[in-house]
Amino acid sequence: MKPFKKVLVANRGEIAVRVIRACRDLGLTSVAIYSEADRAALHVARADEAWPVGKAPARESYLSAENVLEAARRSGAEAIHPGYGFLSENAAFARACEDAGLVFIGPRSATIAALGEKTAARRLAVEAGVPVVPGTLHAVATPEEARREAERLGLPVMLKAASGGGGKGLRLVREPGELAAACERAASEALSAFGDGSVYVEKALLRPRHVEMQVLGDGQGGVVHLFERECSVQRRHQKVVEETPSPALTPELRRRMGEMAVALARRAGYVNAGTFEFLVDETGTPYFLEANTRLQVEHPITEMVVGVDLVQLQLRIAQGEPLPFTQDDLAQRGHAIECRVYAEDPEKGFLPSPGRITALRTPAGPGIRDDGGVYAGWEVPVHYDPLLSKLVAHGADRAQALARLRRAVGEYVVLGIRTTLPFFARLLDDPDFVAGHYDTGLVARLMAAPAPRDEAGEELAAVVAALRSHRDRRARPVAAAETLPAWRRAGLREGTGGLA
Repeated sequence: MKPFKKVLVANRGEIAVRVIRACRDLGLTSVAIYSEADRAALHVARADEAWPVGKAPARESYLSAENVLEAARRSGAEAIHPGYGFLSENAAFARACEDAGLVFIGPRSATIAALGEKTAARRLAVEAGVPVVPGTLHAVATPEEARREAERLGLPVMLKAASGGGGKGLRLVREPGELAAACERAASEALSAFGDGSVYVEKALLRPRHVEMQVLGDGQGGVVHLFERECSVQRRHQKVVEETPSPALTPELRRRMGEMAVALARRAGYVNAGTFEFLVDETGTPYFLEANTRLQVEHPITEMVVGVDLVQLQLRIAQGEPLPFTQDDLAQRGHAIECRVYAEDPEKGFLPSPGRITALRTPAGPGIRDDGGVYAGWEVPVHYDPLLSKLVAHGADRAQALARLRRAVGEYVVLGIRTTLPFFARLLDDPDFVAGHYDTGLVARLMAAPAPRDEAGEELAAVVAALRSHRDRRARPVAAAETLPAWRRAGLREGTGGLA
């Protein structure tokens, strides 16, 4: 850890914009990187400098450690903030930064190797006496080994990528005949996303809650947790809505899980921001799931409730500053809920919906925060995760946060592509979600039920269709006239749509 003045942000989209803003608040110079697909991206415009790192595919740009390090060298950056995803949990990249004399804004490379690899993290938890979900403590080498472990654990089981996160490389296996194909798909997806195709087997818990604990360590003996985030609203094993405090945790369970997270962080010698994730079963028993050795997508809800700036704290810790508070100084104030606004079509299984954003109106007002990375006119590329923004509502209690979030979702307008906003409008009125009685299966159950009629939306669609029809009728004579010889076209009066 050493002082620095110039930070390269090794990421894109909304998280790159978020880190760039924190750098500016602290008076640090920010350097953006971009692929060929991101030349006109918002994070490029927001940074003090921007350097190209390769072609559109992530493996040739954002996942190329060589290209990213070269951009740091050419720009004169002294530190690298990896955001989340891409190279953020790559121990080899963190080590390369250390070897190059660059400050890696995150845990040490040895810690990433010990915790970022999921099976190693499970072994560390076992050594620390923290309960883990039953499963393998090492990656399985073959589908046959996976089959034997599945038989030992009993179906259903989960196949999970040993590296990375974000729902990539996960497969639920309910029947023996699904196992071989699931192994192949999980390994292929993990290799593509993280450069590591290793997978392990874990018993699938029925209807668990997914609860994570945010931790910070300063490398000088200071380690704290910043309470929990409830992350059970998931599609394809990836979070779409998070909230804090969790409706499922009692004060005693919150205290116990916080102590587990701090104990794990201390045992791993954890420095900077990280997250320890747990599954909580129907009896209220927590099981350690995995560690995320990076900033999390859902960090804004912790910031809103605890009253801290996690990205600024990351930057300060990386410069050698101690934590400015102790555990006793921290408390939860109010309630916050985050919706991840994706370019996806919920009615088609949340398939990506790339394309041009023709209009964009973001919500505002009391208690509302929108961390976005796009703008009207931006072409959402097909090459990356389709996250557009993170919409957060904060209130004095959960009821007020829900009311504000409903208002904000209603104000949010994105035209030209499909988004997850209609799904959020439905979710926020779901009785189970409103009551806080839900688990990781909520989205699947909600999408399996018939969708209620959206009369206001149908009326708007009818108006839009009528306007388009009117526009097309006016344009048709001009289009036909354009096929006439030039001397006939010269007789057209501008704006009349007919012959003079």
